[in-house]
Amino acid sequence: MGKRSYAAGEAAKREICSALKALMAQKPLDKITVAELMRACGMTRQHFYYHFEDIYAAVRWMFDEEALALLRRHEGVMLWQDGLLQLFRYLQENRAVCLCAINSISREDLKRFFQNDISAIIGNTVRGFAGELHYPADERELELMTKFYVGALTGIVEDWLLGEIEESPEELIQFTDRFLSNHLAGARLRLAGGIWRSQL
Repeated sequence: MGKRSYAAGEAAKREICSALKALMAQKPLDKITVAELMRACGMTRQHFYYHFEDIYAAVRWMFDEEALALLRRHEGVMLWQDGLLQLFRYLQENRAVCLCAINSISREDLKRFFQNDISAIIGNTVRGFAGELHYPADERELELMTKFYVGALTGIVEDWLLGEIEESPEELIQFTDRFLSNHLAGARLRLAGGIWRSQL
């Protein structure tokens, strides 16, 4: 009974968010009412509050289920490119909805939202490469390296979505991969020459 109830609840959330995406493609988020949204998906207004606190909570759930799940499925050293590429493609396919969210939700809130999952994947990647190289980095250095790459990637994703970067998702992934590879090549050379990092 519990599993069926959970499945029904998840299905209702997806139905609500599907209607929300359609409305977000037409108007700003602050012009969408709960009553209008629930009419669009054939449910009562009260039913909305059984699942979400407000429309902004529904938007966050939608991105978490649809966009960030793509990243989580690709955690690992060799698969981060695929996860990030799928995230770009999701944003591309849902550009109107994502732009509506950017213009309606605090940009810092939205950035933190994406950073959390990008950080988990990049952190695993950095640690994996450090292990392969036997790079003598302590936890603080690994955290700083992760923050550096996450900040860069999050900025690229946001700028691309806003139309400030013209390159395709594939080109951006290739650029990021080359940048990371060059960094690692430099680390290999320093290790081969016996040159260790300076203390932070």
